[in-house]
Amino acid sequence: MNTTLRLLAVLLAGLPAAAMAADTTAVDRNVKQQERIEQGLQSGSLNTREAARLERQQAKIEQMEANASRDGQISSKEAARIRHAQNAESELIRSEKHDAQRGNPNSVSSQRMQADVARDINQQTRIRNGLADGSLTTHEAGRMERQQASGDRKLARAGSDGYVGAGEQRRVASADKRQSRHIWRQRHDAQHN
Repeated sequence: MNTTLRLLAVLLAGLPAAAMAADTTAVDRNVKQQERIEQGLQSGSLNTREAARLERQQAKIEQMEANASRDGQISSKEAARIRHAQNAESELIRSEKHDAQRGNPNSVSSQRMQADVARDINQQTRIRNGLADGSLTTHEAGRMERQQASGDRKLARAGSDGYVGAGEQRRVASADKRQSRHIWRQRHDAQHN
């Protein structure tokens, strides 16, 4: 009986880790795709308008993640839909980076977009780390993904005309700062995965 109880404890301990791994995989892909967008802006293989379109798609994926985790868990069917959307986004990033359009990585607009995407990477990384270390629940991460989606939509609107103005960047940065504080509070509250 003692061996059976130990085996059961080991099996039960593995369940949250498996569920957590599924949650962090989607956020990890968000980080990687944002990094690819930033790299494209830095190299000039993406212009501001292209990056804005990619950010709009990222917002849709993050909204899917938020909706899927609303009940505190992501089903295998929801995870498959998210994976499919992320695969499509990955192909779109590749296509946009390898088309004939070029951007000027040193332009003021590109620099602003790069800074905004870098903040997205930082925040997605913090969400992923919170899921991985258990300081964020799936439900909390879902709410943060909804906020990330909102920020990405603002960034997409700002760059949709091919130029990110100073006022537009301030509005995006202000929303990102609120999100940053929210991530910190949620990671340091009493709820844990």
